[in-house]
Amino acid sequence: MLKSESGASAVEFALVSPLLFVLTFGIIEFGLLLYDYAVITNASREGARAAVVYREPIVSTKDITDIVIAYANEHGRLINLGVAGPSSLTEEDVDVIPLEEDRQAARDAGGNTSVDVEVQVNYTYNFLVLPDLTKLIGGNFETASIPLKAYTKMRME
Repeated sequence: MLKSESGASAVEFALVSPLLFVLTFGIIEFGLLLYDYAVITNASREGARAAVVYREPIVSTKDITDIVIAYANEHGRLINLGVAGPSSLTEEDVDVIPLEEDRQAARDAGGNTSVDVEVQVNYTYNFLVLPDLTKLIGGNFETASIPLKAYTKMRME
């Protein structure tokens, strides 16, 4: 048996380090993904809350969309570290149902009817560190992205 074991720890580290790095960067990547999901979820809640709070005149669909975008882009700050394209929401990413005419009609009915206001936010998360991990969770490998959707429904009475 050989008496010299010099270099054995370097070989062991070489064998274990890829797994260690994948695990570490995977945790970071999914932490960023969950953070962005929390931001768009809170943004949809802010928009729905603005829609159901009593105001005269009633809040327009454009105003609700602006509230959602402002929250996500200014307060929540979606994260992409400037690497994978824009990290902001646009008007096309926000859906508000029903429109202000339907909400105004429900309010004019004298409180006998209620309307459910639905706000949906769509956001595409672009993987930063480990795009190959998208294969494991069903994302699109060519673009290294995964669609996120946040949905909030509140009753306007």
